[in-house]
Amino acid sequence: MPLYESVLIARNDITQAQVDLIADNISVLVENDGGSVKKREYWGLRSLAYRIKKNRKGHYLLLGLDAKPSSIAEMERQLGLNEDVLRFLTLRVEAIDEAPSAILSRKGDDRERGFRGPKPAGRFDSGRKRGYDDREEFRARGEDGDRAPRGGREMAEAE
Repeated sequence: MPLYESVLIARNDITQAQVDLIADNISVLVENDGGSVKKREYWGLRSLAYRIKKNRKGHYLLLGLDAKPSSIAEMERQLGLNEDVLRFLTLRVEAIDEAPSAILSRKGDDRERGFRGPKPAGRFDSGRKRGYDDREEFRARGEDGDRAPRGGREMAEAE
């Protein structure tokens, strides 16, 4: 039988248990027709690139299937009817990789980073702390609190 990988996105307001229930329904559908589910990965609640049916986030699920094309067609029909499923994509592949997908392996790398050294000064932060009287508006004023002359019209009026 041909091998398939299917990724589906479920609405964010359902629970992870309900997403697992959708995956269980797919596996029962495929196994009743003589196929099997080789791989099942829950990628978590992730942000969408753009809004889909007024949702900004979705539960992602990857399934590796060994099934007949007719059972895949029935699975896609059932996913299209399910209101909790926002999008799905099924592709035929040559082999199903048993190792964790790139999404899950990248999640593990983020947790292992640890301390990366002191934070450098930002674009507008020179590193020195400014006091209350060190602001620009106070530097522009003279000792007695009046503005320092700038030149031009103010200089002519002063003379």
